[in-house]
Amino acid sequence: MSEARPPLLIQGGMGVGVSGWRLARAVARTGQLGVVSGTALDVVLARRLQRGDPGGHLRRALAHFPAPEVAERVLSRYFVPGGAGDGLPYRPVPRLGLRSHRVRDELTVVANFAEVFLAKEGHEGPIGINYLEKIQMATPAAVYGAMLAGADYVLMGAGIPSEIPRLLDALAAHRPARISVAVAEADAEERHTVGIDPVALLGRTPRPLERPRLLAIVSSHVLAAYLARSPQTRPDGFVLESPVAGGHSAPPRGRMRLDAVGE
Repeated sequence: MSEARPPLLIQGGMGVGVSGWRLARAVARTGQLGVVSGTALDVVLARRLQRGDPGGHLRRALAHFPAPEVAERVLSRYFVPGGAGDGLPYRPVPRLGLRSHRVRDELTVVANFAEVFLAKEGHEGPIGINYLEKIQMATPAAVYGAMLAGADYVLMGAGIPSEIPRLLDALAAHRPARISVAVAEADAEERHTVGIDPVALLGRTPRPLERPRLLAIVSSHVLAAYLARSPQTRPDGFVLESPVAGGHSAPPRGRMRLDAVGE
């Protein structure tokens, strides 16, 4: 962990292409927590490469990926020198799914690595990455890519991130890891999971990683108490979202109360 104490200010994870590496790096340079959005970074990376990677930033980041052959496969698949012509469709990325898919996992890991690497480049400030718990099928590969780049914090809301502490522990040691996936209309006794085997994906065992701190984004004391009840589910801290936060706050609890303007 690069900082000696928790930050006083946490920049919000405001969505795809908004909380990007430039904004997060600017915040982190002040000593506060800069946050990149981890949502759909596979699509973001693929499209930026097909636009020719203006400024060469993504290629600079991928040159530092710990498994060069993996980064090269991503570049050879998506990078278009000079950018694709106007009106041409983007090459699609593999869909999320429960079954292992090497091309998809490599792209997801590399994309999250690149975003965090660029956010951390050139300073010692803290960088976090924000994920949505409800986008479960991308989480193991995405988190691993961010950890390879040295993410200091993982922030997660839009759900109950009870399995993420265990995921971070396993990935810091490059151990295979899986998390549960909610499947509509599945039988109660069925458990569906998605995971990643870091060593199999990279083709090597890198040195152990520093485990990032987990900040769970919660909107009620009930959820905070539930997560804090056990070391297996307990995050390293909470981000509290009041009703004015909007976003992915939980449904209201208790009797409905309206103010003078009906809100």
